[in-house]
Amino acid sequence: MKISDAFKSRKAFVAFLTCGDPDLDVTEKLLVEMEKGGVDLIELGIPFSDPTAEGPVIQGANIRALSGGVTTDKIFDMVRSVRPKLKIPLAFMTYANVVFSYGIERFAKTCAEIGVGGVILPDVPFEEKHEFSDVFERYGVDFISLIAPTSEDRISLIAKEAKGFVYCVSSLGVTGTRSTITTDIGAMVAKVRESTDTPAAVGFGISTPQQAKDIAKKADGVIVGSAIVSLIGQYGENASQPVYTFVKSIRDALDEA
Repeated sequence: MKISDAFKSRKAFVAFLTCGDPDLDVTEKLLVEMEKGGVDLIELGIPFSDPTAEGPVIQGANIRALSGGVTTDKIFDMVRSVRPKLKIPLAFMTYANVVFSYGIERFAKTCAEIGVGGVILPDVPFEEKHEFSDVFERYGVDFISLIAPTSEDRISLIAKEAKGFVYCVSSLGVTGTRSTITTDIGAMVAKVRESTDTPAAVGFGISTPQQAKDIAKKADGVIVGSAIVSLIGQYGENASQPVYTFVKSIRDALDEA
């Protein structure tokens, strides 16, 4: 399942959760519910002890997952189990050290074997990505690039080499819900579209149906993470219904955009 498939027929809803929060059995159930609720692509967070791009909500999820004994191999096994139940693409989101310590080639090969179509490493600068991206490309796994409001002149450079989708970061700082998004998303996406046909999805801070709808009018998709992770943190093993209800509300808003 290619990452780009998520953007083919409608405004894409990209959702994120942290694997193993509260445990991997719950994660597996949540993935199924999120697809039922209308998610088109799921980013699977592999927890890391120093998640520099994350705000307090996702940091807390990382701590809970690691405290529960989650490992990269256990997450791979969970994906093997749930992949046949899902029709949508999956991507891993983690940090360079996780992939490097596991072995870049071994990680890429396993992604291909278990049906994960992309990987996002927010702490790898564009100029240093080839150590990772060249290996993933050999296995048919998209190395997904991020563009920040400060990228400016580098936007076209990054966009030209983009695979899967271009991850447009809506706000400076770390992940987390925000009441307002002040970045000129339209201008950022327009700059991306000058350089590539690869879809552009916007994330960091989108937490309400109205925000999702507003952003979707300017982009090919929206990415929602902290709002979902917050619900999982609140409801724990009983999070399936609240998460389904929330993602359905986002899907409905996107369909109106």
